[in-house]
Amino acid sequence: MTPLILPLGDQAMLIRFGDRLTDEANLAAIDFSRRADAAALQGVVEVVPNLVSVLLRYEPATISFERLAGEVRLLVSGEPTGQQRGREAVVRVEFDGEDLHEVVGLLHLSVDAFISAHNGLPLRVLATGFAPGFVYCGMHQDSLVVPRRRSVRRRVSAGTVLFAAGQTAITSTAIPTGWHVIGRTGFRNFDPSRLPPSDLVAGDVVRFEAT
Repeated sequence: MTPLILPLGDQAMLIRFGDRLTDEANLAAIDFSRRADAAALQGVVEVVPNLVSVLLRYEPATISFERLAGEVRLLVSGEPTGQQRGREAVVRVEFDGEDLHEVVGLLHLSVDAFISAHNGLPLRVLATGFAPGFVYCGMHQDSLVVPRRRSVRRRVSAGTVLFAAGQTAITSTAIPTGWHVIGRTGFRNFDPSRLPPSDLVAGDVVRFEAT
């Protein structure tokens, strides 16, 4: 996949593998971020994978945008690492969210059937971010896709399990959200006293279990 390489200010570069979230674009972003980390590119101080892109922060006094873009193109043209599957984590969920019945109604399922389908297959960590420790997991089969809510909740607590757009997300801090609240978990992917502060990274695998 040939990515789009864009400058972000004078100290960052965005390598974008698609203009919408697909398995192919997400896997390409994860694979490239791993290769960029392993390559320890000169002047690059941070590699940040996103859903379909990777951000490189670099020191312009050490390397120019043009030279770094050339290094990126060489990495992209290399063989994939083949290490798409990362570590596996089990996340136990109490499916008691205030939007659960609305979600199952939209999907024409019973609560039990929804939980069974939701937990039936492991999900890939597509990306982390947006808020500290926030985890995007996907992708669910087409039969489990619902749109986001029409209104935004001002605050949901840490440990809220969210559902929308073919994904399940886990909060680790209190945040506003337009996703459906389907449950809660004791799992937290953020601890500022640890280094690194997050356990899960893009490419890891999550298995959801009902408590």
